[in-house]
Amino acid sequence: MGFLDEQIDNLERRRRRRQRLPVIVLVLLAVVAVGAITAVSLYSQERNIVVIPIEGELYTGSGIGGSEQIGRQLISAADDSFVQAIVLRVNSPGGTPAAAQEIVQDLQYARTRKPVVVSMGDMATSAAYYICAYADRIYANPDTITGGLGTIWVFTDISTWMQKEGYAVTVVKSGENKDMTYPYRNLSPEEQQYAQDLVNRSFERFITDVTSQRNISRSSVRDARLFRGEEAMSLGLVDELGNLHAAIEGARTLAAER
Repeated sequence: MGFLDEQIDNLERRRRRRQRLPVIVLVLLAVVAVGAITAVSLYSQERNIVVIPIEGELYTGSGIGGSEQIGRQLISAADDSFVQAIVLRVNSPGGTPAAAQEIVQDLQYARTRKPVVVSMGDMATSAAYYICAYADRIYANPDTITGGLGTIWVFTDISTWMQKEGYAVTVVKSGENKDMTYPYRNLSPEEQQYAQDLVNRSFERFITDVTSQRNISRSSVRDARLFRGEEAMSLGLVDELGNLHAAIEGARTLAAER
């Protein structure tokens, strides 16, 4: 009887183990499910703020610094229901006014749908600041370089070197000013005045647009000087001193207030 009792006990223990197995499996599945839900939740919390880089020289076109690529990213983030706010991470010395104007159009659309915050890195000057001015809030580091609000057109004259080296250029042109941007000759006084008029009109559009968005005085920026982040904040060019993470938290707060 002792042998039979031992075998019966073994069979009973195996039966109990088999009954517990589904329970253990269910517990493990539940743990995995909770982990998956937590992971999705954490992912959503990270994903609800989109950071769009604006780097290098700005120009109309695609690629890094291109108005088309930046515009597409702005529109995509604006239309994404999972995105609560947009942060523009700006590291740019500027570029063409036309590129900035194209980006600003898409930025204005994005702002109608959700907050847009700027985080300035090393530099955000000239046309890059033009873009920043249209954001809801601007963050900069104490030693970020910004400002430089103005337009410029550079002409190079190598005619003296060419003459010294024995180079000659013959030009056939349809209009008197057609070759005014070429380096083999200097500008005439009339051409220089015309170029200055173009630059002045471009600057007037620039400064009018910027001051329509930012509470700054023209006199403080009219000479196109550069400012450190701390100085820029005192002039109203920047709202807060802080890094990218501060800008992201600021964007999250603005989104919650909407």
